[in-house]
Amino acid sequence: MEFGDPLFGLPYWLVGAILTVALFGAFQVYYWVGHKVGDAVYESRLGRKIGQERITKVENVVRKWGALAVYGCFFVPGLRHTLPWVAGVLRINYRWYLVASALGCLTWAPLVWFGLYSVIWAWLGLAADSPVIAAVLAVVVLALVALYVWRRRRGRDTPAASQAG
Repeated sequence: MEFGDPLFGLPYWLVGAILTVALFGAFQVYYWVGHKVGDAVYESRLGRKIGQERITKVENVVRKWGALAVYGCFFVPGLRHTLPWVAGVLRINYRWYLVASALGCLTWAPLVWFGLYSVIWAWLGLAADSPVIAAVLAVVVLALVALYVWRRRRGRDTPAASQAG
């Protein structure tokens, strides 16, 4: 299968459009679950798993930025699926939420399907032509990601250690 080939018999652009609409629908469900359930969502299994400290951070972001936080959460892994239900619990203005989530879907989704998936298809094509080079490239990318994560964690831990002493 090539990059431009149809997926499930559908053109690539149509699959992307369907996924965008599905994501928009999921965001509406998240909001209304948070809105209807209210503070009880914090005591749910999901709320306990996320933790009160993280939820409080998300609440503060929503209180400060409102609908703009909803738009921005598309670009922050982890927030994408937690912030919408917190926005519902906090009952931010639904009209603004609706606009922000629509704009977020319309900007974030194409970046993913054209950006990320293009990289994935290119790597799969490389793997079909030269599995060794594809494996080496995957190892290098994973090593760079691990280095990045390690450096960020080390940088976050350093100020705390220097304040303790």
